[in-house]
Amino acid sequence: MNQPEWYIILNPMAANGRAERVWPELAKLLKTSGMDYEMVKTQHRNHAKELVAEGTARGFYRIIAVGGDGINNEVINGIFLQKHIPTQQIEYTLIPMGTGNDWSRTHQIPTDYRRWIPQIKRAKKIKQDIGLLSYFKNSIREERYFANVAGLAYDGYLCKKMSEKKDFTNRIGFLWLILKELFEYELRLAKVTFDKVEIIDHFYTINIGICRYSGGGMQFVPHAIPDDGLLAVTVAGPLSKWSVMLNSWRFYNGTIPKHSLVKTFQTKEVVVDTVGELPTDVEVDGEYLGTTPVRCILLEKALTIRRP
Repeated sequence: MNQPEWYIILNPMAANGRAERVWPELAKLLKTSGMDYEMVKTQHRNHAKELVAEGTARGFYRIIAVGGDGINNEVINGIFLQKHIPTQQIEYTLIPMGTGNDWSRTHQIPTDYRRWIPQIKRAKKIKQDIGLLSYFKNSIREERYFANVAGLAYDGYLCKKMSEKKDFTNRIGFLWLILKELFEYELRLAKVTFDKVEIIDHFYTINIGICRYSGGGMQFVPHAIPDDGLLAVTVAGPLSKWSVMLNSWRFYNGTIPKHSLVKTFQTKEVVVDTVGELPTDVEVDGEYLGTTPVRCILLEKALTIRRP
């Protein structure tokens, strides 16, 4: 029996279990679209990385994830960590079914799977840049690949609190948590270094982007272009709590760089160091990772993706 062409990794918990509930419909659409596939389900965090390794070991090089930005990040890490197929030969795409769907928003991949699945076989193939981030967790240096946005300072702190509390199940609960933690967050002193430039400040946020959206449609790195060979970086200095609230509309329309305490730049490598006793928190695609010192480098056009 011939091996199927497509290897599908489904996160059954995506969108509060919606991914698994609609799988029978997805399967029917895949069949009518002429897609021969094998589907596997994740069972725990980081399982997708293991499943990628298992699939590529069997010769699968066309991979589809079903879920949100979390499984998107896991699968992409699996692609770069596996040793069976050269990364340049792998093709990847996402059937978006998450809460934020930020990576797919940049690539204009429809969240309506009824529109997207019939397009996948004839979709454009493009090369996207990838970031490689090193950080520290429990005093041990670790690494994470990412295809969307890494966030430090308040972004990392908020994701840490989210991972601890688990007391929000919808967008209203999420927004309430953002507001509550904003007034508890204390800015930490850090040093950002790039291209022989040093910026030392109490940062409200530091964002490093390959793509432009994060946090459910926010644009902290509106200057990010996924295939330009550059990291898009935004740093925001010591904004007051009320200034953050009054300028929150800028997070969504891409005008955050117009604020006087916000700076943007593009580079191929950026380092964020701890200054003083307290390190700065870091997250990637909504998952808390650890703390500074952080180093991020760019892998130019390292991943082949399918998009409309």
